[in-house]
Amino acid sequence: MLIFWKQKLAFLAIPKTGTSAYAQALAPVASLSLQDPPELKHAPLIRYNRFIRPMYEIVCNTQLDTMAVIREPISWMGSWYRYRQRPFLKGKPTSTQDITFDTFARGYLQATPPAYAHIGSQARFITPRAGTPPVTYLFRYENQSRLRKFLEHRLETKILFPRHNASAQTPLHLSASIEEELIEKYQADFNLWQSLG
Repeated sequence: MLIFWKQKLAFLAIPKTGTSAYAQALAPVASLSLQDPPELKHAPLIRYNRFIRPMYEIVCNTQLDTMAVIREPISWMGSWYRYRQRPFLKGKPTSTQDITFDTFARGYLQATPPAYAHIGSQARFITPRAGTPPVTYLFRYENQSRLRKFLEHRLETKILFPRHNASAQTPLHLSASIEEELIEKYQADFNLWQSLG
C-alpha cells in the first residue's frame, strides 16, 4: 500500500496486479509505503477503512481517495499459479510445481481451497463494509496507459513502471467446463472487471 498525503490518495495493493512494480516506481514520491508485512502491504479495503482511514480522518481531519487495480480474473489466477511454481516454494503446500492449471482452478473452486489455490478474490478485496466508503478509483491492469496517465496527473510527476517480481510465462491450459464453473462461482470478480471497460 502506498499513501500520497499531499495528493490525498491511497493506492491499495491487490496481489498479482503489478503492485511490486508500482511500489518500486512510486515509493520515492509516497509519504508512506507499507511493504511489510504482507497483511499491511496487501490490506483490503475493509482493513484500510478500519485502521488506516481513521488515522487520517481523526489526526489530520481529511479523507484520502482510494484506488486499486483489477486484473482479468483468469489471468489473475494464472499469475498466482505461475508465481507458486517458483523453486523456493518446492515441497511446500502452496507450491503448484507438480499440478496443472486445471487442478489449480479446481482447488480454487472448492469451498475450502487447498493451500496452493488459496488466493482470495479481487471483488472481496475492494468490497467495503456497510457504512464505509467504497474504492474511489478502479483501473484495469490491462490498461496500463490509463493508469499511468491518472497517476502522473494526480501525483504531478513522470513515472516509469519497471517490471518487478514477474513470474515465468508458463502456458496456461484451462478446460471449458472449469472456466464455466469459475465464471459462475466468481461472477462478482468477472462482473467487476467487465464493468471497468
